[in-house]
Amino acid sequence: MSIGILGGMGPLATVDFYRKVIDATPADVDQDHLPVVVWADPTVPDRSAALIGHGPDPTPWLVRGAHRLEAMGARVIATPCNTAHAFLDEVRTTVRVPMLDMIAETVAEIRDHHPGVASVGLLATTGTVRAGLYQRALEAAGLRVLVPGELSQGEAVTGAIRRVKAGDLGPAPAALIERAAEELAARGAGLLVAGCTELPLLLGDRSVGLPVVDPTAALARATVREALTPAGAV
Repeated sequence: MSIGILGGMGPLATVDFYRKVIDATPADVDQDHLPVVVWADPTVPDRSAALIGHGPDPTPWLVRGAHRLEAMGARVIATPCNTAHAFLDEVRTTVRVPMLDMIAETVAEIRDHHPGVASVGLLATTGTVRAGLYQRALEAAGLRVLVPGELSQGEAVTGAIRRVKAGDLGPAPAALIERAAEELAARGAGLLVAGCTELPLLLGDRSVGLPVVDPTAALARATVREALTPAGAV
């Protein structure tokens, strides 16, 4: 089954996702890997800006990309952009192939691998936070969600994301996101969710002594699992 990647949001995050798809694929030789079609469109309007009323709706761009992937033979579509998931319900109605849910896969990973955690610290774009994408899903799973304060969100989290989008993976953006992580840890978070696809490029498996859940990796594993499941299997 061919995988479709609806990417470009941003380009580095798309590359990171594809690498994680490769890592998640059981393969010994080239021919064991899965066919992949990538539609990386960096012209998609800023998803976070749209959600807070400061930019155009990106849905038409996402619909166009999903249609291109379907036309090129993709049989499952993954969208490695957390904030874009606020717009995917409408996109799903326009294609015949499944579009995976990054938020749901992340919550499932927390439930399965971190059952003792009661409070989750969310590091994400301002749009993702304000839209409540993770809060609704995590709270439905019985988890308390902590988000950075307004100053930390604006300066540390947004600042780190912008630096990564500009190609900076150095110590400056890493220090910014660690500052926000420290705030969440001090308020009682038991783990951190790197809820913007730029953030796993800065964070490892742990930060400020807490485990970090990587939604990009969770989506990659789900994508491979879906692609390897025989048609008609339950």
